[in-house]
Amino acid sequence: MAKGDWIPVRGAQGAHSRQAHADLPEGAYEREMSKEGFFGPAAFLYHPRPPTGWTSFEGPLRPRAFDLARLNAAEPSPWAAGVILHNPACEMRFWKLAAPMPALARNADGDQLLFVHQGAGDLFCDFGRIAYAAGDYLYLPRGTMWRLAPAEPTAILTIQATNTHFRLPDRGILGPHALFDPAVLDTPAMDEAFRDHQAEAGDHRVEVKKRGQVSTVTYPYNPLDAVGWHGELAPVRLNVKDIRPVVSHRYHLPPSVHSTFVSDRFVVCTFAPRPFESDPGAIKIPFFHNNDDYDEVLFYHAGDFFSRDHIEAGMMTFHPSGFTHGPHPKALKNMLAQPKPATDEYAVMIDTRDPLDVGEAAASVENPAYVDSWKGG
Repeated sequence: MAKGDWIPVRGAQGAHSRQAHADLPEGAYEREMSKEGFFGPAAFLYHPRPPTGWTSFEGPLRPRAFDLARLNAAEPSPWAAGVILHNPACEMRFWKLAAPMPALARNADGDQLLFVHQGAGDLFCDFGRIAYAAGDYLYLPRGTMWRLAPAEPTAILTIQATNTHFRLPDRGILGPHALFDPAVLDTPAMDEAFRDHQAEAGDHRVEVKKRGQVSTVTYPYNPLDAVGWHGELAPVRLNVKDIRPVVSHRYHLPPSVHSTFVSDRFVVCTFAPRPFESDPGAIKIPFFHNNDDYDEVLFYHAGDFFSRDHIEAGMMTFHPSGFTHGPHPKALKNMLAQPKPATDEYAVMIDTRDPLDVGEAAASVENPAYVDSWKGG
């Protein structure tokens, strides 16, 4: 839809705020109803009770939570890791690796993003070697051959852009150095450790995934044998500690401002520590909103997750589009005044334009009581 083609509405009734997310009517809770995530026209409704105060919630639309830390099997291949959530444009898996991969991997289905939740080690690929540690995003262009050699047990959230690409978000008037300077994106090096890896003798297998199926190609040598490269395409590493969130002391910004990578039908956002809003009238927690156009997924990496209760690192929540959601009752107590000056959390959010299906791996570690965690709000 072209910009400006929305039905032109300007109106207001009853008790309401003049500014979204600030100066709410006394005793009211704000709910945002918007188009195209947080980028289209929006309405802000004010309620005397939290919009998530249900007594029961039945059916496939219910909010769900998965404790991915309970997926204990260490798989030698990323393609053996269980699928958590998927749709035609996106696939998420949670993969644990305890030893060097015996075979190389290659994703012919789309670009691959590896988010390192735990562990450290080396990534070897066509372009050289790059070390990884907890909190790293590793971007792998479609068709890259690669393998991981952990120095310690590793746990990774994998995000696939099916049949398409990852890009950086448009930073608009913020300029190209906002959120993170492109200079912090590290690329692999063809160093001595890489050359030692190239010299490994014997047969080498490459497990290629295409259309969800794996083919194995065997070479009598290590196919990571490039002696150089140049160009505008390569794997990159970005650590969450290099992300500098955009903040406003007078207004709670929508989660879309924290976009880190974008694809055709979904976005990947990173929540990193930031100061709380200090304006007395500004809300200081995520606002209630209808996620009518996007499914929302949150993977909790580290810290104190201030808007959620009974959520630990390694868990994932899934809110299908179509209902109102927002902070838990515990967080509502701090809606206008926070006891700490800043947030202390790292989390990865994936918002998908198309509905997601739950994979068998996620269903096996689901917390069915999550839907009841809003009761009493």
